[in-house]
Amino acid sequence: MKLPPELTPSEERADLVRAFFYWAGQRGDAIWLTQPLASGEVEEISWGEAARQVSGVAAYLRSLGLPTGSRIAIIGKNSAHWLLADLAIQAAGYVSVPIYPNANAETARHILAHSGAELLFVGRMEEFWEVALPGIDASLARIRLPLSPPAAGGDDWLTLANFDAADFSPQPRSPEALATIIYTSGSTGLPKGVMISAQTMAVVPLGMEQVFPSRSDDRLLSYLPLAHAAERAMVESLALVHGLSVFFIWSLDTFTTDLQRARPTVFFSIPRLWTRFYQGVNARIPLGVQRVALKLPIVSSLLRRKILTQLGLQDVRIAVTGSAPLPELIVQWYRGLGLELLEAYGMSENFGWSHSDRPGTRRPGYVGMVQPGVECRISEEGEILVRSVSNMLGYYGDEAQTRATLGEDGFLHTGDMGEVDAQDRLRITGRVKDLFKTSKGKYVAPVPIETAMGEHPDVEQVCITGNHQPQPWGLVQLSEASRERLIDGKGQSEVEGERTRLEASLAELLSSTNASLEEHSRLDYLVIVAEAWTQENDLLTPTLKIRRAAIEARYEGRADDWRASGKPVIWE
Repeated sequence: MKLPPELTPSEERADLVRAFFYWAGQRGDAIWLTQPLASGEVEEISWGEAARQVSGVAAYLRSLGLPTGSRIAIIGKNSAHWLLADLAIQAAGYVSVPIYPNANAETARHILAHSGAELLFVGRMEEFWEVALPGIDASLARIRLPLSPPAAGGDDWLTLANFDAADFSPQPRSPEALATIIYTSGSTGLPKGVMISAQTMAVVPLGMEQVFPSRSDDRLLSYLPLAHAAERAMVESLALVHGLSVFFIWSLDTFTTDLQRARPTVFFSIPRLWTRFYQGVNARIPLGVQRVALKLPIVSSLLRRKILTQLGLQDVRIAVTGSAPLPELIVQWYRGLGLELLEAYGMSENFGWSHSDRPGTRRPGYVGMVQPGVECRISEEGEILVRSVSNMLGYYGDEAQTRATLGEDGFLHTGDMGEVDAQDRLRITGRVKDLFKTSKGKYVAPVPIETAMGEHPDVEQVCITGNHQPQPWGLVQLSEASRERLIDGKGQSEVEGERTRLEASLAELLSSTNASLEEHSRLDYLVIVAEAWTQENDLLTPTLKIRRAAIEARYEGRADDWRASGKPVIWE
């Protein structure tokens, strides 16, 4: 697909490697990466020092004599050296293959074998290393990044960074050359390898510039998995093409401190975390108190500033949510604080580049207009099809699936259903595969129902199901604050009182939700699940979306008994 002029990279930034060395030449002494350490201190890496280390390791990789295009994997939590490893791999002329740090042994084994990885960079893993280790062949060569587990073995990054790079220059590559293989987390089955070109990784940040103009002093915070397309696009690619500084977090326990240190100006997050921020503030300052205070002229501005500062978001000028719908109530809460939260839509197969809101043009329930360089149409079956400068090259080693997903006309079959309004704004109405049929032969789209119920303050996650049942029903994971009120050591009577309150509250939610639905979509009952859904129990994807098939497999066998109880709200 021919690039329009505004999306055509300049020669010095035609791919991420060239962009990196360009900025290293322009801003050698400026700090690029800020990495927190376990001690609470930070390590700062300048553009120049980053270039020295990348050049040394890339020269070492090339000395191994691997064929151009060989695959080299990276496993580990986000860190400064994760980015440097990716750059070294690409600078040497090879293809990076990220693996989620919390991948189980089966997933790690599949990705390493399927990609034909010749070498593995091991980064921060801590508790995840022993989980993934059985899936890593002992004969696979390894390079240990700083902060990697001591038992990881292999060569040390800092030693290799001193490798003689006097004659090193980055491997030239064509725009269409394969740069990285992103294995989709998926909600079922083994992950597929999405092939992303060098050009795509450079073009998407140029498209972002058309929608959200960057500034040379912008700061980014990296905490969503770098093995995912969204973080690669919104942090790595954006930082490298536009020369922006990047901060990292150490852990969820230090998240607030790390966020306040970074004070990001461009901030991308997913609904689960936007919701947690919202619920956390409301636990300290009840919504009723907020509503009253925000009506008082002087107090309102102080309160808005105080809340945003406590969150570390006081300097954010571009705030984006994506990956799944965010309840409108929460969107409006952030907007009431002065944060114009915008929604974006994309997938691994187009490097996250498809649609987004524009400042001042947002329509609730919609994900905005097509991004620059993107075409969209809705098929006769209601599926969203997109043709884009950022569409994948295909699935690695799977021509049949590539042909099924990328049509002959170049339109990507997203698997999402949608509709477009008169201003070409897109509304996602569900997943083609998420539709289920009740025993009455009626189809139900669960996502809109889940999104609406997610606005409730006691609810963190919802899964609507009911395949071959007379009516749909819902599984509810309580919010963290609600769960704590049930187990925080209060007296028995207080816990029972909280249970009673929650039952009444969710019964009211069930009633109000059903009032807005057609008869065949009305929910029979809600089940409050006993165990939180997490990545560790395989009920959430690494980007914290529900694994619908896994959740249904766990709970659907009990549906007949729950329905027979006749209760509107059931505790598992």
